[in-house]
Amino acid sequence: MIRIGLVGTNWITERLLDGAAHVEALEVAAVYSRTSERAEEFASKHGIPLQFTDLKEMASSDKIDAVYIATPNSFHAEQAILFLQHGKHVLCEKPVAANAKEVHRMIETAKQHNVLLMEAMKSTLLPNFKVIQENLHKLGTIRKYFASFCQYSSRYDQYKEGIVLNAFKPEFANGALMDLGVYCLYPLISLFGEPLEVKATGSLLESGVDSSGSVTLKYEGKDAVLMYSKVSNSGLPWEIQGENGVMLITKVSAPEHVEIHYNDGTVESLTVEMPYPSMYYEMQEFVDLIEQGKTESDVNTYFNSYTTMKVADAIRKDIGLEFPNDHLR
Repeated sequence: MIRIGLVGTNWITERLLDGAAHVEALEVAAVYSRTSERAEEFASKHGIPLQFTDLKEMASSDKIDAVYIATPNSFHAEQAILFLQHGKHVLCEKPVAANAKEVHRMIETAKQHNVLLMEAMKSTLLPNFKVIQENLHKLGTIRKYFASFCQYSSRYDQYKEGIVLNAFKPEFANGALMDLGVYCLYPLISLFGEPLEVKATGSLLESGVDSSGSVTLKYEGKDAVLMYSKVSNSGLPWEIQGENGVMLITKVSAPEHVEIHYNDGTVESLTVEMPYPSMYYEMQEFVDLIEQGKTESDVNTYFNSYTTMKVADAIRKDIGLEFPNDHLR
């Protein structure tokens, strides 16, 4: 059994536990929270035997083999490096860090200590993303990639009332790009690699984070357009356009339906069923890699995580978005 500790007790951790319940070789052995009351409450609810309020104590514990980090983005690098230095495997929520410089440090630490580091980008590990990869050739020469993730945030209503929650605070490396835009960007990098050029526009809130943005990315022979927003909704599908037809995918954050509309008017449905909760697949991949003695995922690779943050840095530079983490050594 792989004994995992949870760092963070928010809603995403609850979702992860839904998926983890289906991973046979996994034991949720510990949880960390800043307060003992919250740690005990969460542990009691989920039957977790150990609670920690000190990260260094948790990292030093021989009762866990790995950790899942689901704290605010600005803490990811510091916390992941601590656990990696103590020989613990790390599954870190997306975005894996606040900037590419931090990702580089995390990767180098993982290599130095011969442990696994993987970004918990669930979309690229879901069954329908594999379907996308396996059928991309049917489109012929790829010409355009379009992805949109615009989701009105309930927290924005509070923001407009003068209550600024973590989602809209730059000190936590948050905002529309980091929360939603990366879901459009990461699959692009996974499928087509690093772009030749990046140009972006965006809107900033008075709190210092972005509320929305649009990005164009140039590749050899094709281009990509990304749209994301926390202050408006969109129902547009995700598209990959080729000379033979267009692939339409619903829900860029967790691909659910995939079909190709060919130029001759025929439609091919490629959708496969997803029998488990969406976060099961990233946890199963993580456990499989540990059991196989691997220190890097073949899907959520170091290249994909680093390049995604490198491009995100370029986007932020274009729209004038800075985080305090950018100025840390």
